[in-house]
Amino acid sequence: MNVDEIRKYCLTFPEATEKLQWGDALCFKARAKMFAVLGLDQVRFTFKCTPETFAELIEREDIHPAPYVGRYKWVMLDRLDALRKDELKDLIRQSYEMVVAKAPKTVRKRKAKGTAKKRPVRARAPRNRSRRKKS
Repeated sequence: MNVDEIRKYCLTFPEATEKLQWGDALCFKARAKMFAVLGLDQVRFTFKCTPETFAELIEREDIHPAPYVGRYKWVMLDRLDALRKDELKDLIRQSYEMVVAKAPKTVRKRKAKGTAKKRPVRARAPRNRSRRKKS
């Protein structure tokens, strides 16, 4: 898959959005949570996977734990052709599904019903800023 194919595929998922972050990183998110990151200047691709899949993938050439998030079972592909097209699509779908499944239940219900609302901001009591007088 190339950059355009990955971008197009990631945006086919419900509620999927994209945002350019950290200079050249095109982040794909669902419910404000990342499920994939595509590096544009230095082409690389990062996504979340299951612990079993993570262990299998990092044994392959040009695939390794992603910097900063590898401990959370994210892998980085140094080349976009490190995996077959069908295999990569399946792994992106799994990443998306894992991220959406972890969304808080209240968010899932609101989003599913189409009634997403922001919570009202609660007013806080003013602080007592009086100082004690020294005797």
